[in-house]
Amino acid sequence: MDIEKLRSFCLSLPGTTEGIKWEDHLCFMIAEKMYLITGMDDTSNVSFKVTPEDFELLTERDHITQAGYMAKKQWVSVQKRNALKLKEWEEYIRKSYELIKAKLPKKVQREL
Repeated sequence: MDIEKLRSFCLSLPGTTEGIKWEDHLCFMIAEKMYLITGMDDTSNVSFKVTPEDFELLTERDHITQAGYMAKKQWVSVQKRNALKLKEWEEYIRKSYELIKAKLPKKVQREL
């Protein structure tokens, strides 16, 4: 998934905003809580939150590792974008979004 498809898909999810953090990381957020982090080009790693079960499955695959500093919170880092098929990208991004959304206050969730 190239950067433009990634941006388009993330921004299609309700309430998603994007921003730059740490000078060069493109972050996608819901209510200021990040659910996906990447660089500014197609060769950058992509990190997102997953369920504990998906964490185990994904980190066994080639080119997918525990995300630095975020592994304890079940974040993975996809080092080569062809490690996932388009449908898998969409599935895991949507799951990451939903996991972060579920931790937001109920009032914020309703507003989305």
